[in-house]
Amino acid sequence: MGSIDTNPTAFSAFPDDDKSFQPLNTDDVRAYLHKAVDFISDYYTNVESMPVLPNVKPGYLQDQLSASPPTYSAPFDVTMKEIRNSVVPGMTHWASPNFFAFFPSTNSAAAIAGDLIASAMNTVGFTWQAAPAATEMEVLALDWLAQLLRLPTTFMNRTSSGRGTGGGVILGTTSEAMLVTLVAARDAALRRSGSVGVSGLPKLAVYAADQTHSTFFKACRLAGFDPANIRSIPTGPETDYGLDPVRLLEIMQADVDAGLVPTYVCATVGTTSSNAVDPVGAVADVAAMFNAWVHVDAAYAGSACICPEFRHHLDGVERVDSISMSPHKWLMTCLDCTCLYVRDAHRLSDALETNPEYLKNDVTDSGEVTDLKDMQVGVGRRFRGLKLWMVMRTYGTAKLQEHIRSDVAMAKMFEDLVRADDRFEIVVPRNFALVCFRIKASGVMTEDDADEANRVLMENLNKTGKAYLAHTVVGDRFVLRFAVGSSLQEERHVRSAWELIKKTTSEMMD
Repeated sequence: MGSIDTNPTAFSAFPDDDKSFQPLNTDDVRAYLHKAVDFISDYYTNVESMPVLPNVKPGYLQDQLSASPPTYSAPFDVTMKEIRNSVVPGMTHWASPNFFAFFPSTNSAAAIAGDLIASAMNTVGFTWQAAPAATEMEVLALDWLAQLLRLPTTFMNRTSSGRGTGGGVILGTTSEAMLVTLVAARDAALRRSGSVGVSGLPKLAVYAADQTHSTFFKACRLAGFDPANIRSIPTGPETDYGLDPVRLLEIMQADVDAGLVPTYVCATVGTTSSNAVDPVGAVADVAAMFNAWVHVDAAYAGSACICPEFRHHLDGVERVDSISMSPHKWLMTCLDCTCLYVRDAHRLSDALETNPEYLKNDVTDSGEVTDLKDMQVGVGRRFRGLKLWMVMRTYGTAKLQEHIRSDVAMAKMFEDLVRADDRFEIVVPRNFALVCFRIKASGVMTEDDADEANRVLMENLNKTGKAYLAHTVVGDRFVLRFAVGSSLQEERHVRSAWELIKKTTSEMMD
């Protein structure tokens, strides 16, 4: 005799033989989505009062929900109840206005609506023919954003004189943008050096500052570069932890003298650790001496460059080969949305193109379009352009700039509060909306003692559930990162976090 599942979360009901399965029954679509929208609205109303970090242990969810899938259907209300009771309490609430860790993951009503509509349409836009509007929308949204960033027309898909030589594509993350451009640069360098196939691959070298995101070094390995030829160039306080072009030139020349082929340089505008800015123009000038590809990673800080007062950080971009930025970080567009621009779209598509018989069509053969499948790793792709377009179309440039400036102003206010308390120090200059600070060594407190004090301070702050901060190491010192920018954040949340930091520090030091 078989056992009966008595788990209350494994809701079982005998199938209704008189009713066929209709997963897109329009009445269900309307009812389910209304309930989901109500849930979302309530979530945003209440998230401020929730602990930012959850108090759960690994494996908790399988203990609360059934470890096996149900055989029969359950009312949608049961599903929503389980989300409220089990999923929400286990979330780290990136949407909380008390979230100051990592970088913000911004969102907006327009972006959520765009993602919902795109999910409902569920296009698979590998070619223009497979999804004309989705392809055209992505091209349009990218060109709009390029204009906000004042990128040269050489990076645009369409210009006033017609189709451009450059172009863009929306990818999932910066990691993908780095990987595909590394592959394009690799293939170009192999051709340039006269390599037979990939025989010359062990001679290719790539370069980045030691502050560059770790995903770069991972992407280099995936693209087949010899780890021995991946140059991580040390930085220091003398350049505010930005890449030194003089040092870059020395290292690239030394590699040439050793018989290597400089292939790719990654410059960052707004590093993850401390928001350092590599000098884009100077780096491009050095790379040009060796005909190396230059990529600019502006994942976070690129959004700030829609404001004229921050645009100078991209000066020299007309001389780079590619640039990527992620509106899902700071431009109110939910994950995932990384915009990659290349100056010569063919250099990218030639390296990534696939042309199976079942995808051949007259529009592709005409050469009038670049199928976006040929600018990414995979073939299938989501309708990401819709949410980005809806954000720009709904809010307009002025409001998006206001959003950036408000976050920067709140970060400056926090920086001023830290500077006014002689127990703390600002570790690196604030470039955007990230403040790097720490309890400073003084009196009998050594630098190592201060490292431990900052580690304990962060742990104690995060345990309260009233704020969430992350850390980094800058100049071998443990540093707290305070990143302003969560979409629901207001000045009162920043001030409240500072009061909590002061109170917790006093309790530690008394």
